[in-house]
Amino acid sequence: MRVSCIQMSSGTDVSANLEQAERWLTAAREAGSTLAVLPENFPFMGGDDADKLAVAEAEEQSHVLAFLSDQAARLGMAIIGGSTALTSERADRIRNSCAAFDRQGKRLGLYDKMHLFDVDLGHESYRESALVQAGKAPVAIQIEDWKIGLSICYDVRFPELYRCYAGQDCNILAVVAAFTVPTGRAHWQTLLRARAIENQSYVLASTHWGEHPGGRRTWGHSMIIDPWGEVLGVLEEGEGIVTADLSIRELESVRSQLPVLKHRVLM
Repeated sequence: MRVSCIQMSSGTDVSANLEQAERWLTAAREAGSTLAVLPENFPFMGGDDADKLAVAEAEEQSHVLAFLSDQAARLGMAIIGGSTALTSERADRIRNSCAAFDRQGKRLGLYDKMHLFDVDLGHESYRESALVQAGKAPVAIQIEDWKIGLSICYDVRFPELYRCYAGQDCNILAVVAAFTVPTGRAHWQTLLRARAIENQSYVLASTHWGEHPGGRRTWGHSMIIDPWGEVLGVLEEGEGIVTADLSIRELESVRSQLPVLKHRVLM
């Protein structure tokens, strides 16, 4: 299966962001991909909590989810739709939700971010839990011969989530993100390669790049990693796509030669 990870530099204009997403989704299909992955918060990046609350949509009436479904059907390409803001049962909280669609535009699953980014980096701090309601469960989807575990950004620091996906026979781990510059420079590739190696799975990592309204700067470096931990492709800076071919045969070879998933003692 040929896949593309999309790197964007979204702002607060939802319509403009969707136009850019459509452009890169089309480019992914023209590159021959049958699956494309968008970054976290691709429809809206920046602003304060009030702005984010204002753009959150009810799941049943979400025009962003409808957009993703329409694009998947138009292009005949499966899409992991980064994440978008959906309303929750609390008026002062939103859900950070990643939806996936098959080639016909049918929704395969919806994952709500479980681990929330509450950190103090000295020169910048974040309190995602002040706005976002945490998800409660992992979500895996099936696309042809591939089973894919969904995750969002800060989730990548919690290996137990990905071990859970390995236990569900996932062979792809999708990480949609908006990684900050300091944490991205220090940890992004290391964490992604670790998740690929320890779970002997492909990792598809789509993220944002650049400076966004409100002053947040994101690291970029969207990449695709194979089950041996090799980086098959990376887009360090700018907007665009990174594309690679995934092989079930190669994955099964790695798992056969070094059967660590069968050697687990703690489950």
